[in-house]
Amino acid sequence: MTKADLQKKPSEVAAMFDEVAETYDRTNDLLSFGQDRAWRKKVLAAVDPSSGQAILDLAAGTGSSSVVFCKPGVRVVAGDFSQGMLAVGRKRHPEIEFVFADATALPFEKNEFDAVTISFGLRNVVDTGKALREMLRVTKPGGRLVICEFSEVSNPLLRGLYNFYLRNVLPIFSRLAAKNMPAYSYLSESIQAWPKQEALAALISDAGWERVSYKNLTFGVVALHIAFKAQSAAPGSKAAK
Repeated sequence: MTKADLQKKPSEVAAMFDEVAETYDRTNDLLSFGQDRAWRKKVLAAVDPSSGQAILDLAAGTGSSSVVFCKPGVRVVAGDFSQGMLAVGRKRHPEIEFVFADATALPFEKNEFDAVTISFGLRNVVDTGKALREMLRVTKPGGRLVICEFSEVSNPLLRGLYNFYLRNVLPIFSRLAAKNMPAYSYLSESIQAWPKQEALAALISDAGWERVSYKNLTFGVVALHIAFKAQSAAPGSKAAK
């Protein structure tokens, strides 16, 4: 069974997710105690898609995070670099456009999407800054970025309990629920190594995004980061010359 390490080599991460594709959504629902559905609703509210818009959902896996954006007149593109995940997603959600996409080299045009979102996938990208810049490139001026990612629990007491869960309880649950237990060992390690909320906000800002903010969900187990691409300068203005 495949387990990627924290060097996050794309081939190893993709192979790991290929192996868990069929059971991934069910396992995540169990390991999050159903909270993943509530987190998706928060992401939907932050993206706020409307008719005529194009939404890119990266690290979309089987499309469970993408299907919530499927409203009348909304183009939804689900991108992922695991062919196994994409294959399962295409069978489950034929209404969604699935595309093989490496977050550090997106196969899309400049200014193509009104919003780009990534849930629980930025942590698995080999070069976070490069991915954030690519997301900026494909987003329309004035468009938004929505990132939902595991983060640091704000309360010190709860943080200790959560870290105990990650180190000791999650591996046991994974052994019972998942085919590839090592993949969920990687999950625990990658969460604990991931930057805190403020550090991720700084990375987003450094990549060129504006009005960067974040909101803790479930006491900070997850944080929702929102940012915007600058509006184009008006024709004839100094900035446009």
